[in-house]
Order: sequence, then C-alpha cells, then structure tokens
Amino acid sequence: MPTSASQATGSFAALGRLLRYARGYRRQIIAATACSIINKLFDIAPEILIGIAIDVVVNQEESFVASLGFDSAQEQILILGGLTFFIWAGESIFEYLFQILWRNLAQRLQADLRQDAYEHVQRLDMAFFESRSSGQLVATMNDDINQLERFLDGGANAMIQVAVSVVAVGAVFFVLSPLIAVLAFTPIPLIIWGAFYFQKKAGPLYADVREKVGDLSSRLANNLGGIATIKSFTAENREAERLRVSSEAYVTANRRAIRVSSAFIPIIRMAILAGFLATFTIGGLQAIQGDLNVGAYGVLVFLTQRLLWPLTGMAEVIDLFERAMASTRRILDLLAVPIRVRDEATTALPEPVKGAVAFDNVAFHYASSGDGVDGVSLSVPAGNTLALVGATGSGKSTLVKLLLRFYDPEQGEIRIDGHPIQSVTLRSLRQAIGLVSQDVYLFEGSIRENIAYGRPDASDAAIEQAARTAEAWDFISALPDGLDTAVGERGVRLSGGQRQRLSLARALLKDPPILVLDEATSAVDNETEAAIQRSLEHIGHERTVIMIAHRLSTIVNADDIVVVEKGRITERGRHQDLIRQDGAYAAQWRVQTGDDL
Repeated sequence: MPTSASQATGSFAALGRLLRYARGYRRQIIAATACSIINKLFDIAPEILIGIAIDVVVNQEESFVASLGFDSAQEQILILGGLTFFIWAGESIFEYLFQILWRNLAQRLQADLRQDAYEHVQRLDMAFFESRSSGQLVATMNDDINQLERFLDGGANAMIQVAVSVVAVGAVFFVLSPLIAVLAFTPIPLIIWGAFYFQKKAGPLYADVREKVGDLSSRLANNLGGIATIKSFTAENREAERLRVSSEAYVTANRRAIRVSSAFIPIIRMAILAGFLATFTIGGLQAIQGDLNVGAYGVLVFLTQRLLWPLTGMAEVIDLFERAMASTRRILDLLAVPIRVRDEATTALPEPVKGAVAFDNVAFHYASSGDGVDGVSLSVPAGNTLALVGATGSGKSTLVKLLLRFYDPEQGEIRIDGHPIQSVTLRSLRQAIGLVSQDVYLFEGSIRENIAYGRPDASDAAIEQAARTAEAWDFISALPDGLDTAVGERGVRLSGGQRQRLSLARALLKDPPILVLDEATSAVDNETEAAIQRSLEHIGHERTVIMIAHRLSTIVNADDIVVVEKGRITERGRHQDLIRQDGAYAAQWRVQTGDDL
C-alpha cells in the first residue's frame, strides 16, 4: 500500500501524465483557462465597485472617482452603473465561454481516451487478456474515463478560479491595507496545508474506491454472462450474496473516503472566520479612526469573503481531483502496457496465398503455467489437411495461437508460403487464416451481420452461399426473419449446433486459403458434426485445413495426423499408418470406437 506522501506525489504525477497525453488539446486548454481567469476577474470586480460607490456616497467630490475627472456625485454613480453593466455582461459572456470550452474539452478528451485505450487493448497479446478481468477493463475504459470527464466538467475550472481569487484579491488587499492583507491572508497557509493534508489522506482511499468499482463491475459481468449456470445450480441466493459483499466493499471504501473529505469544510470554515474577523474588526477600527477610507473598508470586507469563502470549495474540488487522478492513473497505466506482438512489418503476405504452413523448431511457454510447446517442427503442403490430436493441455491450440500471432514464439520460426509470419503485416497474415473454434463467439446483432463479420460488404447471395456450404441455410431459412434474425448476446437465442454452423459460415465467407478448426465439433451433436464433415469435404480440397480434434472419427481422412504430448510431437502419419504403429493414437482410437472392450 503506498504511503500518503507517495500517493500525493502520484496524484500530481498523474496530472502531469494527463497533460502530456493531452498536448494535442493545448489550444483548447489555454482558451478554457483564459476564459476561467477572465470570468473570475469580472466576478471579483463588483465588490470593488461597491466599495468605490460607498466612497462616492460618503466623500462625493473628494472620492476616488472624482480624482479621475468626474466632479459631481451623480456623474460618478452613473459611471459606476455603466461599469457594473459591462462587468456583469463580461462575466456572463466568459462564464458561457469557459463552460462551453471545458465541457467540450471534457467530452472530446474522454472520447479520445476511451478510443485510444480500446485500440491499444486490441493490439495487446492474448496473455494480457488471460491475466485481466474483463470487468476491470470495462470499468477502466468506461467508469474511470467518466470520472475524469466529471473533473474536467467543473473541477478544473474551480481550481483555476480559486488560484485567481487568491492572487487578484490579495493584490487589492496589499494595495489598500498591507496590515489587513497580512491578517486576512494568515489563514490561507492553514487552508492550503489542510487541503494537501486531506489530499494525501484521501488519495489512497480513492485509489481503493476505483479498485472496488472494478471488482464490482467484474462480478456483474461474470454473473450476467453465466446466468444459465447460476440458474441450473440454483445458486441465485449465493451469487446475490457475493454481489452484495462486493457492493458493500465499494460502499465501505467510499465511506472511508467521504469521512476524510467531509471533515475538510468545518475545519476550513473556522480558518475563514478568523480571517474575516480580522478584516471586519481591525479594518472597522481603522476606518473609525480615519486611517482607512470607508470605501476601502467596504471593499476589504466584501473581498474577504470573496477571497476566503471559495476555499471551502476546495474540499469538493480535491474530492473530484483525487477521484479523477486515481482514474487517470488506471487509464494511463492501461495505455502504457507494452505491446509484445508488434506489427512492425510493412510488407503484406504475397498474393495469391497458397497456404503452405511450416513450423521450424518452434518453442513457446506460458508465463503463468510453464506449459507450451518445445522444438516443434512440421510442415503442411498447400491444400492439405493436417490434424492435431492429443490430451488437453498438450500444446495443440498453442500452435494455432502462434500461427495467428496471438503470441510470438520464444525460438524457431513459422512460415506461410516460405515467408516468416513476423516479416508480414498482421492484417495480411490473419486475413489469410479463417478460425472456427470450440467456443463460438457471436456478436449481438443479426445472423447476416455475424456471417458477414469478416466481409461486411458481402452480398446476400455470397452470405447465402457460405451458409449453404456450412449447412446452415436450412435452419436460417426456416426462421421467421431469416438472415435478419437477432442472435442475442453471444448468440444465446440459437442452439450450440446452430452457432457452430454460423461460425463456420463466417469463416467460409472470408474465403481464407488456410482454415483452422480448433475442436470445432467437440461440443456439437452428431447431426451437426456430420454436417460440418460434409462441408469440409467440399471446402478442404481447395485450401489448407488444420484441425484440432478429440473425436478421431472426424480426422480419419486427414492427409497428415500429428500426435502432440507435453508440447512435443510423438507420432505422425496417416490414420491407417498410426493404427499400425499401435501407439497413443491407436489406443485412443480403440477407446473411442470400443474395439478394446
């Protein structure tokens, strides 16, 4: 847990990082700041005019205004009235301007931050997503950025105007009465010290609040995503209680932060009272004795509140500032996560892509578990079908992830048509590969939109052809809305087999030279499996197919079958060859077909 001092330093460091990020908005920031400063100067001016008006009423031809060449009291009052009109109009105009500028800046900056964060996250390798909660990421890109927006909407202007009040009012005080200025300013060091003290106390508390928000978002996202499992295990009460615990943790974290920030105003009010009493009593005595102009005394009394009272708002400003800086750290830390799989190539994979794939002494291990692959070498001629089999965790899916460059190998090289995949652009590499995985992900929208995900401009005829090839058209055409049928979030309105066929149709419409089936038939019924098998017979002759399968019946016709155990290739050959070898593949075949019983 960071110390209060380091947290305070961290808040201002986060502000510096934010300003560096926002350097492209420099003109807007300067313009908004200038409008805030001018507005505050206009806001202070009426109190000065009141004092000058009192001076005119009391001293008339001997007033300060008279010394400027306006002899009669009536003329002086009219001049002050005109000045008051222009000052109030100027204050209103610049208040409108700073509100427009700050709010537009807040909207633009939060939109760009969210977009930059999302685009950065999209470029991160899969290891990042395997170690982070999606709820935490959503909280950072949504709630944290909204927190920063709230600060820019009002807090930034408030901080600037408090500083302007101190400087401008202080200057007037020292011109009119240095003694009263010193007395009135005496509480300010205490107020500033109190502000920083509470800022240091509140900083770690608000950092904890932001963490609790992320935990709560993660809990909600997980529970809503797993609602069918919760219902099937009648775990509604248990999950409701777990959510209540997360929610109460958030409430408790907020309560601790609020307790500290709420103590600020009562303490500061007493400091303000001391400054006001000094001006009120000592200034009054000086005016009675004739040592201080009555108008100047009025200015000082009015400006004392204008000087000190806004400082009570520092509690709310600091509250906004701490929340915003805690959020800013999380946002900018996310943007600072290094991109390990870099798209630095400038050359696309040469067309036409034939689809020959080669792994040359490839090794990779996951940091969390140490599992992976060791020294794998294999090649797949263009147009051939390669099947990868083996126990769960043996490294089959790892080879596919390396081929797609979800990760980069620690050693060795992967080539497509003889070109190392790290020497070509990620876009051209992944456009050449169609992936159909066991865990089908459909986006909320229509069947048409999901099939055309890889080719948004595809015609209905092309979409229908892909659906027919994937043997999905029969059930699509039977639906009342056909291709316009909404699939629901993650495709919940469709059966598992229907989702799998749509996933295959989506890959086929992309028309990739390399098709990867990662256990695509392991969770479907026999009818869907047979349909996918028939589809493969049509499409497998013209493209390279890499299949990962537990059901060996789906790969008996593969050109090459590779058995992977503990990250290494232990057997390789066609189906009949492997049966004759009587190794691990043959043993698994007997188990699945019942020949060993």
